[in-house]
Amino acid sequence: MYDLFEEKKDFEYKPLAEKMRPNNLDEFFGQEDIVGINSPIRKMIESDNISSMILWGPPGVGKTTLAKIIANQTNSSFKELSAVTSGIKEIKELIEISKYNKMSGKKTILFVDEIHRFNKAQQDAFLPYVENGDIILIGATTENPSFEVNSALLSRTKVYVLKSLTQEEIISILKRALENSSEYDNVIIDDECLSIISSISNGDARSALNTLENVINVTQTKNNKRTIQKKSLEKILQSKIYLYDKNGEEHYNLISALHKSMRNSDPDAALYYLARMIEAGENPLYVARRLIRFASEDIGLANSNALTQAINAYQAAHYIGLPECNVNLAQAVVYLSVSPKSNSLYKAYETVKKDAIKTANEKVPLHLRNKVTKLDDELGYGDGYEYAHDCKNKVSSMTCLPETLKDKKYYIPGTSGNEKNIKEILKNINNLKQEN
Repeated sequence: MYDLFEEKKDFEYKPLAEKMRPNNLDEFFGQEDIVGINSPIRKMIESDNISSMILWGPPGVGKTTLAKIIANQTNSSFKELSAVTSGIKEIKELIEISKYNKMSGKKTILFVDEIHRFNKAQQDAFLPYVENGDIILIGATTENPSFEVNSALLSRTKVYVLKSLTQEEIISILKRALENSSEYDNVIIDDECLSIISSISNGDARSALNTLENVINVTQTKNNKRTIQKKSLEKILQSKIYLYDKNGEEHYNLISALHKSMRNSDPDAALYYLARMIEAGENPLYVARRLIRFASEDIGLANSNALTQAINAYQAAHYIGLPECNVNLAQAVVYLSVSPKSNSLYKAYETVKKDAIKTANEKVPLHLRNKVTKLDDELGYGDGYEYAHDCKNKVSSMTCLPETLKDKKYYIPGTSGNEKNIKEILKNINNLKQEN
């Protein structure tokens, strides 16, 4: 009786996110590719034939929950390790338990949270036990396992990629929490408020549930009801919510404004539109991808470091996430805004794309083809090819475009930034070709 009382009390003190953790796949939201009907993991559960795996995805998308569901719905014992607090000693202790389970005909699922934090020796400690079936290893990581998990261990596991939850999925999770928690029977909250909470959670269900719980807890009860409206929600969150639909018109308006402000070399306006998007809950990686595109489309070789800056911002956003990565994105936005501009690369590709499509059946000139077989030799492959390193100034007068396009010029550098130097270089190259 005392144990039941303690168990009930423990449940009452658990965070909402823990209380609402699904117990089976029917309650699990998102990740249809890997847990939906006829999906790989569902089939493994249904056949009770689980193999070791790595679950890779951002925080709060269900990695731990999925591991527990796999154990609950199969003949398995669930054991959990955290790479932050555990070492080889704890690994060996759990291995001994797994051997006992194996003798009694029960599998042991060992879930390792943040497996990327284990060093090589710790990861290697799993190898023999994964190979002989003492344990079924399920590792969870927010980092790319190709870089963070030992290749030997990676080769013995299957990697499943979990995606950020959509705003609709987060809202469904929040509604389920309200419907299934009797303590929240007196809570009144409209869909707009749920949408706000969803938008600032950045696809993280745990974050959304924690936010909902905190908002409910600080909302005063009036007439036995706790009513949450947009105005009171904004006050509780202590920040103005710039709510917009990530798939709607305002989403595209803001990214367009950011792009055009950078193109017009206006860092202040660019920073403003960046903040509008980030503070509204936009995925920072989406913004970072647009910066990468901008670096080549609107700057290109006028400042080749622009692409490096944009890629570095993407990596930073991937590594540390929100809110810390906001300043990394701001750095890239300002750098791109003040860089010299050129759309020469963009125009070159758009022009050459049309010719490439129109001349898709055009054969590569014989002198540029590799001579591999005797037939190639008989057909004249490679005949007339001029090896640039054997030519004066390392430049040959050989034509490389197909005959029908031989006089075409696609890349025409501008006069901004480094492109004025490239313009001079190309002029010198053409002069050398004519000399040869």
